[in-house]
Amino acid sequence: MARFHNRKKKVFVKPIVKKQQQQQPNVDHITGNKIPKSFVFSRGKLPGPLRQLRMDLRKLMLPYTALKLKEKKRNNLKDFLNVAGPMGVTHFLILSKTETSPVLRVAKTPQGPTLTFKIHEYSLAVDISQSQLRPRCPQDLFKNPPLIVLSGFAAADEQLRLMTTMFKNIFPDIDINTVKLSSCQRILLLNYNKDTKLIDFRHYSIRLQPVGVSRRIRKFVQNHQVPDLRNLQDVSDFVTKAGYGSESEADEEAATVTLTSDLSRVNRASTKSAVKLQEIGPRMTLQLTKIEGGLCAGEVMFSEYGNGGNKKKPGNEEGNEKEDGENDGQMEDSDEDDEADNEEDMEEGEED
Repeated sequence: MARFHNRKKKVFVKPIVKKQQQQQPNVDHITGNKIPKSFVFSRGKLPGPLRQLRMDLRKLMLPYTALKLKEKKRNNLKDFLNVAGPMGVTHFLILSKTETSPVLRVAKTPQGPTLTFKIHEYSLAVDISQSQLRPRCPQDLFKNPPLIVLSGFAAADEQLRLMTTMFKNIFPDIDINTVKLSSCQRILLLNYNKDTKLIDFRHYSIRLQPVGVSRRIRKFVQNHQVPDLRNLQDVSDFVTKAGYGSESEADEEAATVTLTSDLSRVNRASTKSAVKLQEIGPRMTLQLTKIEGGLCAGEVMFSEYGNGGNKKKPGNEEGNEKEDGENDGQMEDSDEDDEADNEEDMEEGEED
């Protein structure tokens, strides 16, 4: 009995509250503002490249999104909306495919508005990586949300102001007085061309390099490896030898900043470092086609085709509008018997 009693004491019981401790906070403890969260999902059947684009968008929205969100054909918009409330989800990014082009919808939950974009061109993250000589994607790159930079949106048009507000609120606010430089590792650039009315969507990683330090010295400090000095007469040859080519000239031409805190062994406080951006994808060219007052429904506040209100679009766009309406109808029709099962499936994806 004594042996059995001692063995029982060593049994480890997993705490029930551990699951709650892993949940992400809903409010920023520094700024006190609500942290925006998102769901990225699709409506209708998507081809392989667009399914990969959906996954790339989920990685872009990390860490405040469901990377492994499970979707089923029977899921509709009401199912996602029922789960979004308890989880603190504030935005939906919905991918769909029409007869002419892919479509991206950015919606504010629970009552809208909804911005519909036509995707003219897109490149996946894997395509961007394969085109680079030295692709860069550290493991901790997606631990913090990206910074967002808007260019060309300073106009008096109502749709531009609404786009600016939507894109700004889709990511958490930052306080420049308390933000840690080590958390600023990615940047999302949106550039609006007023002549073509197209938006260039680019995703970059931020990299800092000390000014005036050769590539050899920088690699030596970062990698903690003893250099190969067999073919050199003196240690000074290793320091002064160009090797792969001196980068001091490129550093002088690049934008430089003076660091206020230590970031790494080579980027120290009170030293100048060059800020370099490296694209990590995805890349898209978007065009705003419609703004709806509700969540994928409601009054049409703006239409690129000149038909405001609830009027239909002329020509070929009428077919696209009809298809969008059918998708909306499918998203709005719900089976109450399956709602509990659908919520459990999506909650499993959120926890993963």
